[in-house]
Amino acid sequence: MLVVAAALLDGAGRVLMHRRPIGKHHGGLWEFPGGKVDDGESPERALVRELAEELGISVDPACLEPLSFVTGPPPPGAMGGLVILFYTCRAWSGEPRSIEGEGVDWCDRAECEALDLAPLDRVLLSQPQSERLFHTLEK
Repeated sequence: MLVVAAALLDGAGRVLMHRRPIGKHHGGLWEFPGGKVDDGESPERALVRELAEELGISVDPACLEPLSFVTGPPPPGAMGGLVILFYTCRAWSGEPRSIEGEGVDWCDRAECEALDLAPLDRVLLSQPQSERLFHTLEK
């Protein structure tokens, strides 16, 4: 199963975290927003669609920068393994809000590490590349 996720970066050293819907797999845990890639859909188009559905924002696929990936077991009822392609995004239109889920929050690294994260999101956060998520942009 192919899944995409994004770290929305605010330029002040924080990323947007999304709390999963209670009734779903890993319900109530925090994650980087994203979701499944549908058949015939590119990962970038899937991520644009998922960010619109989950957060109500519009993202140009050109603003998505690949960062890393992680693999793991499939969710219950799914076949095969799970691959999450992880992107960063610094530009979007609209104000991110929780449309599908229990909430969103802007978090610095320490706040992210303190969250009750979904297991593979914890792995994404622990990768060396994730250090790039928490840098502030000079104005």
